[in-house]
Amino acid sequence: MMLLDEMLALNLLTPDQHTEIRSWVRGARTPERIMTMPAHLWRALEMASLLMDVDSEQGLPN
Repeated sequence: MMLLDEMLALNLLTPDQHTEIRSWVRGARTPERIMTMPAHLWRALEMASLLMDVDSEQGLPN
């Protein structure tokens, strides 16, 4: 959840998006359930991840 909080702090997610994603992940009991997150939340999370360069070689933000 720290990465999600950092995305919010950097204004890469809106407070509403942060709350919705956080709630979804906390309520999901399995990775498969997380994968069923609504598309609009996935898009927001993917865009924030790209802007943070989360998918770099090290798998960590630069």
